[in-house]
Amino acid sequence: MAKVVIDTGVFVEYIDKRASFHSPAKAIIESIGAIEVFLPPITLAEVCYIAARLLEFSGAKNAFEKASEFVNWIYTHPAVTIINDLSLHTEAARVKLEYNMALADCYILALSKLKRCKAVFRKREKEMSEEVEEEFDTLFLEDYM
Repeated sequence: MAKVVIDTGVFVEYIDKRASFHSPAKAIIESIGAIEVFLPPITLAEVCYIAARLLEFSGAKNAFEKASEFVNWIYTHPAVTIINDLSLHTEAARVKLEYNMALADCYILALSKLKRCKAVFRKREKEMSEEVEEEFDTLFLEDYM
């Protein structure tokens, strides 16, 4: 079974049906079960927050509760493992020191390295240097459009 670490942006693209990369994000999220997913805890918080904001913006009632339900689905899915251990935290700190990128992205990259699997991102941010792509096994939704 393929293993991946999924960044928050991929979940956001899945939630927002009008998003530029909704189709490839949907393909990945709906493949959970056929693929094994590892996540750092920070991703759950980010997904919950951004999903709630998107739902609020669209006028949905009980936006936070609906966002929480989505995060609960992720958290309890049998093919999803939340990793929260010292090796992850120290590797994320190393990545932060070396590449000076957003801490959440450092966690995604660190976890992909520890689990020897792909880190799936929505698109390349300016912090995603060639050196990052050389050190880590990355996949970007923007490459599939």
